[in-house]
Amino acid sequence: MKNYRTDAEYLRDLINQGEHQQQDFKFEISDARKIARSLSAFSNTEGGRLLVGVKDNGKIAGVRSEEEIYMIEAAAKLYCKPQIEFSVRNYTVDGKNVLEINVPEGSRKPYCACDDTNHYKAYLRIKDENILATAVHIRVWQLTNAPKGTFIHYSSREQALLDYLNDHEQISLSRYCKLFSVPRFKAINLFAQLIRFNLIEPVFRERKFHFRLTPQPLPAK
Repeated sequence: MKNYRTDAEYLRDLINQGEHQQQDFKFEISDARKIARSLSAFSNTEGGRLLVGVKDNGKIAGVRSEEEIYMIEAAAKLYCKPQIEFSVRNYTVDGKNVLEINVPEGSRKPYCACDDTNHYKAYLRIKDENILATAVHIRVWQLTNAPKGTFIHYSSREQALLDYLNDHEQISLSRYCKLFSVPRFKAINLFAQLIRFNLIEPVFRERKFHFRLTPQPLPAK
């Protein structure tokens, strides 16, 4: 772990990394519901940090720490389900306060955020964006608590999907339903089971989730 002489050195090192899958800049927090999406996305993915008081271009603007912390607490406790845990550190650089909000990856997925219509939705962090999770992601999380001895039964539906992906790079859920006349709810469960057993994986391309065969490691020589 790198040693930093000052808080300013540490903070500027983080800012120089830019926004990425585990880091997001927030100029300010004025809407607890919006910040809840970021908390949901980090908790459902690999965790991450928010740097509050930093503009998108990396310029330090500073915050009024007490008000910002209150909004984050409201987002985590009132607008996230289940409640999301986080830690806060306050740094002062050139007379300006910056908050580092650290959010660990959660163990009770999915973590959902309440939107403006009071509906709870789960998000994922992909690169530097918060993306709405699909019904397949939700089902995968629901299956994580299934008995470890569970096995998958190969029917014609499973084999048809795997055969298709052997010949094609990817497929969307809706395309699979249409091609093979499978009801959507059954397709969701099928895709989730195959993801859980590491046979297929989701990929996000052109603003949409597709699914492909999971690359298998080469056999040892």
